[in-house]
Amino acid sequence: MITLLKDKHILLGVTGSIAAYKAADLASKLTQAGALVDVILTPAAEKFVSSLTFQSVTSRKAYTETDLWGGQAHILHVGLGHTSDLFVVAPCTANSLAKMTHGLADNLLTITALAATCPILVAPAMDVGMYSHPSTRDNVRILASRGVTFAGPTEGRMASGLTGKGRMLEPADLMGHIRLVLARIGRLVGKRITVTAGGTQEPIDPVRFISNRSSGKQGYALAQAALDAGAHVTLISAPTGLIPPIGVDFIQVNTAHEMLAAVLSASQDCHALLMAAAVADFRPSLFASQKIKKRDGIPSIDLEPTEDILGILASPGSANPRPKVIVGFAAESRDLLENAAEKLKTKKLDLIAANDISSPDAGFEVDTNRITLLRPDGNAEVLPLLGKDEVSEIILDRVADLLEKS
Repeated sequence: MITLLKDKHILLGVTGSIAAYKAADLASKLTQAGALVDVILTPAAEKFVSSLTFQSVTSRKAYTETDLWGGQAHILHVGLGHTSDLFVVAPCTANSLAKMTHGLADNLLTITALAATCPILVAPAMDVGMYSHPSTRDNVRILASRGVTFAGPTEGRMASGLTGKGRMLEPADLMGHIRLVLARIGRLVGKRITVTAGGTQEPIDPVRFISNRSSGKQGYALAQAALDAGAHVTLISAPTGLIPPIGVDFIQVNTAHEMLAAVLSASQDCHALLMAAAVADFRPSLFASQKIKKRDGIPSIDLEPTEDILGILASPGSANPRPKVIVGFAAESRDLLENAAEKLKTKKLDLIAANDISSPDAGFEVDTNRITLLRPDGNAEVLPLLGKDEVSEIILDRVADLLEKS
């Protein structure tokens, strides 16, 4: 369950596009995330998917045109429009887009759009020529100027067989855009947060490198939690194979040296740095420009220390800007609290998250963590086994507390 979406009233408008089948998946994802989803289908949408489909995945009534003429017709659209936290129209056809632009209220969906007092998010879905037509482009511009948020469309193959821009975003991506809209009232609105993630790769030769087991999951979860709190987020990541959260400024790096440069640049104007990346401590002192061949015998690889990013930020008299709040992470296999406390002190951190990587259900690669949060005053907050997303929400809540006091 996603805390940001828990018990949020989401009104989902579905119009007459073949992409209506994606709306059923979106309704299911929103419901599983904890949202209360009410659906309105236009008469054209019912040609593609039934109200029963949506009622089955949301366990709530899906409204159709017949409800507009029922006993509650005079207040139904007002009730739906005034009690929702967000009105999502997905898919939105060119026809419905035009109606919303010009205030035409000839069905339950469009009349509710006029009555809605909540934010509106539109996910267009139409053929290439329809989306690129000047009328549609003008309608998008007008609605955007009124505060309507647009998610997509993207490029891809259409039902017509043509390829181009006009394809509705996938439900997983729409979830990210929905979270961004709902986060506009979060505790970190107006704050810039930098998060690092993943394990750096220090090259030996063109095909080999030294790295570690960091999956990047905790760092990516922290970035999403910061977005959910309304922050502007920069995610600096070593290779992970994970998809960056919708809305982050994403910077891909490979080595500790590259990560240092990216962190120093991002720190110029950020309020908080969450250093969750597992930065390699050592790298080969020499890089072999050609692949080392087995036939040449066992190579001897000399190592040298990599840049200490947190140490550089903490250096006395450093010319590098220091964010108001810096959170470090200590992944240890022994003497957890002692090593974490030493790092907290020497790096002059405001908070450190210590986790024991020897536990099979915490640390690298898994979706859960056991974290102890240590503060400079000696206070220790022991968290139970939690999902990394839950851990991240707690850490960002503590960051918000620190920023409010700074």
